[in-house]
Amino acid sequence: MKPFPFITVRGEPLERGRQYGEQARERICKGIGHYKAQVARYALSSDDIASLTRDYLPIVERFEPAFVEEMRGIAEGSGTTFEDILLLNARTEILKLAEKPALRESLTASRQVPDGCTAVIVMPEATATGRLIHAQNWDWKAECAETGVVLKVEREDGPDLLTFTEAGALARTGLNASGMAITGNYLESDRDYREVGVPLALIRRKALESDNLALAMRTIYATRKSASNNMIVSHAGGIAINFECAPDETFQVHPENGLLVHANHWVSQAALAKLVDRGVANMPSTLFRDLRARDLLRPKVGRITPADVRTALLDDFQTPYSLCQPERPNTAGIITATVAMIIMEPELGTMQITPLPSRGTAPSYYSLRANEIRLAS
Repeated sequence: MKPFPFITVRGEPLERGRQYGEQARERICKGIGHYKAQVARYALSSDDIASLTRDYLPIVERFEPAFVEEMRGIAEGSGTTFEDILLLNARTEILKLAEKPALRESLTASRQVPDGCTAVIVMPEATATGRLIHAQNWDWKAECAETGVVLKVEREDGPDLLTFTEAGALARTGLNASGMAITGNYLESDRDYREVGVPLALIRRKALESDNLALAMRTIYATRKSASNNMIVSHAGGIAINFECAPDETFQVHPENGLLVHANHWVSQAALAKLVDRGVANMPSTLFRDLRARDLLRPKVGRITPADVRTALLDDFQTPYSLCQPERPNTAGIITATVAMIIMEPELGTMQITPLPSRGTAPSYYSLRANEIRLAS
């Protein structure tokens, strides 16, 4: 399995978007094809899809106009349309809206194939080096191993950032030159899709553009969303907070004994007292994935290394419904897998990324301080 391509862009938003689109053209087109095929199952035409994406444009413009310019640049550089690129950046929300005509009309809740994840934080006092580790297994459609990229954005108006994302999207999992890192994973509740909020990919990108931890956390805490989601923000200085986000309210979960692990179910007791968790039925393995990761790491607290985190995230207990998920059909018949394992050290500005780790793939290393991929020795 080849490493994910490393793309570096710089300049004003429109120009760096063009650079991104040109360098990732093939993967962007492949990703658009994947999601258009998925949406087409609901008997929607290209015009219908474009209309759905345009519904999000005023929301994105109010949230951050520069993102609109960057997406227009990506479309120009890749030879696609702006609506196609907005589809990639709001695909969670648009796939949900596409499922049923009644949903598109009323924005009431429905179901989609969720992208599960397991995220891990090891606080500095629990690591061998004294450096915070922030990691994640991203579980989603296996074909996305062919559309992932690592994007480095060199900025003049804020900190440089490095993100692993689907080609054409502005961010997913990443870190920045100010020492912050972010991961996101699926949650579902009875409050989802009552109104249209800011697409999750853009919230993560906005957080990564922040030069101050407080501003990044405010973006995640206060921005209204279409649906529930879990986001963890960490800082190399030894801070990590897990934000369990309902569309209109945010709850916090903090590390315990140097560890923070989160899968795809609500953990905050305050949240569970106020809303209904709708996601466990779709992915019951969430109930033990976080327990497995925590139990595998707990005996090593005080001397945990990135290699230990990698070993924990490779766990195959109860495979194929395991922490490291092999390629398998889910209940909707879609082939899913752990598409990528990402292990970040924000202090160093580095990401270790392994595509389809269940295959025994070797990791590759990406850095804010270099423009090359370093392969595992």
